[in-house]
Amino acid sequence: MQIIKKTLKYLAALLIIPVLYFTVATLCSYIAISPKATNEVKDQSIYLASNGIHLEIIIPKTDISTTLLQGLVYNKHEQYVSFGWGEKTYYTKAATSLHFNTVNRFQAALLKTPSLMHITRYTALQNHWIEIKITAAQLIKLQTYIDDSFKKDIKNNKSLLPGITYGTTDNFYEAKGNYHCFNTCNTWVNTGFKQSDIKACLWTPFDFGLLQIHRNK
Repeated sequence: MQIIKKTLKYLAALLIIPVLYFTVATLCSYIAISPKATNEVKDQSIYLASNGIHLEIIIPKTDISTTLLQGLVYNKHEQYVSFGWGEKTYYTKAATSLHFNTVNRFQAALLKTPSLMHITRYTALQNHWIEIKITAAQLIKLQTYIDDSFKKDIKNNKSLLPGITYGTTDNFYEAKGNYHCFNTCNTWVNTGFKQSDIKACLWTPFDFGLLQIHRNK
């Protein structure tokens, strides 16, 4: 009988951890952090998009600095560039049609796993993108944050992963930082917004907080 009681206690403790995580994460996702008021004109546009789970930041190519564009694959017909950060195993398995199994999921959530930058190019605006108006200073900060997320060699070159793509308009690059349940692809976007003085969530591992904040502006 005592063994059963102990087992039930351990199971209850194990259940409390994910419930607490999702509760805190959801609450923090709905708490907006607004930057200090500025007199600068918000005449620059960036875009926020989600595939249902994963957020990415889209910037018009003509507004991207030469530093951030350096080393990226693109052509003259593409007008927008999307930047995302995420877990390396998930990205590579998804891009090569390999199964991302339960073990992979637990490793991604609980361990500090390597990351990649995912870059996608577009020829036109997409209907589901959310436009965010920002200042020139905010755009500079955001691009600096994105560029600093790439892992570079001793010559400061970005490290492209050849042959790993979802199609013909995207590429993957080695990235700095480790993925885990407190630092997800969406946390990366949220942190970038915070560091760039753009309205953000208090903290979020999910996509819906930022989407709601900027959809209901």
